[in-house]
Amino acid sequence: MKRLFNLLFAALLLAASCTSRPQVPAEWAGNTVLYEMNVRQFTPEGTFAAAERQLPRLRELGVDIVWLMPVYPIGEKGRKGSLGSYYAIRDYCAVNPEMGTMADFERFLGRAHELGLRVILDYVANHTSPDAAWVTDRPAEWYVRDSTGAPAVQYDWTDIAKLNYETPAVRAAMLDVLKFWVGKGVDGFRCDVAMEVPHDYWQDAFAQIRAIRPDLFLLAEAEGPQFHADGFDATYGWELHHVLNGIAQGKQSAADLRELLGKYAEEYPAQAFRMMFTSNHDENSWNGTEFERMGDAVATMAALTYVLPQSLPLIYTGQEIGYDHRFAFFEKDPVPAWEPNRWTELYTKLNALRHDNPALASGSAGGEMAYMGGAVSDLMAFTRTAGDNKVVCLFNLSAKQQPVIPTVEVGGEYTNAMTGAKRTIVPGEEFALGPWEYLILVN
Repeated sequence: MKRLFNLLFAALLLAASCTSRPQVPAEWAGNTVLYEMNVRQFTPEGTFAAAERQLPRLRELGVDIVWLMPVYPIGEKGRKGSLGSYYAIRDYCAVNPEMGTMADFERFLGRAHELGLRVILDYVANHTSPDAAWVTDRPAEWYVRDSTGAPAVQYDWTDIAKLNYETPAVRAAMLDVLKFWVGKGVDGFRCDVAMEVPHDYWQDAFAQIRAIRPDLFLLAEAEGPQFHADGFDATYGWELHHVLNGIAQGKQSAADLRELLGKYAEEYPAQAFRMMFTSNHDENSWNGTEFERMGDAVATMAALTYVLPQSLPLIYTGQEIGYDHRFAFFEKDPVPAWEPNRWTELYTKLNALRHDNPALASGSAGGEMAYMGGAVSDLMAFTRTAGDNKVVCLFNLSAKQQPVIPTVEVGGEYTNAMTGAKRTIVPGEEFALGPWEYLILVN
């Protein structure tokens, strides 16, 4: 009996340590690029079958992970617009007939895997639609209730009903949802409004699904080091996104970016992935396209998200062709016919840059960052080095020409990652970067 007690106690200690120790991301994820697919808008048809036909071009672009926005049936009660919000889910274990059948989804997933792409699903654990079956055929305590006894509505989300995680049966049911899709072969989850769900739910759920599939990739729509302790591989870089917008608008400077990166380095575990982006579905529809928010600095900020420490870069639907349009969130509003252009070339080169340079890997696998001494305040000048791989990053984060006086940290013989041209950087030999101009040099 004593031996049994000691074994149980040791198991409990091990479980406790697993929930408090940051998750080390799967080895395959280090140099990945994430693509957020808005299935409804990705093709004129808005279906899995049509999206499947486009997967080869995403592979050619250099995408590694396809994040599908919610693919589940949408509630009708309180529906916004004619088609509703993807995030007002009526049934977690079915697919939206607007997009096709479960068989269509399975074919899409199979084709993605054939091409070497991973697929993660949007997992909306915080709420269902108000007409989900659970609202009427489960006990009242499955939902948080307002003063009238109706399921609670958060913010202006009048098309949702908030789940109650104080009810053990809710936790069990939502864990079953994860297991259902893991059984289908998906490669992970992007977890919507993760901060609205208790930390201990994530800890327990992830321990269980990783026991089934250890290499799952988990992204929190949240910011904060605690989410990495919960088991998430990646968190949103919201603060960084706002700083990039502020710099592009002349309201902030490179000094603000350096300060934020210092804060990130102190607060986040070394192995954390931070999703960095110039757009996503929320930003695009509600705050404007990257062109509206960043103007002439769009390409510069996109490139910056590929070279900063811990970055997991994101491309949102349409960015790969520079589509300057706010998608209607609750209606069919597809991207135009895809034709390669300079934005396609930009993202293809940035993706190749990431894949070819171990120094730019996310998390602790990436190279150390060292700032170039003596740089002017609006210049973001640094190196990323891992072993014999060195990447020199020189970014003019202003609308004015800026001088660059190289120091020994950046001197050497390089190749311009964006043009393929050879470039010698001589310490002390001054040159200039034009407004929003940048150089990414690799050895």
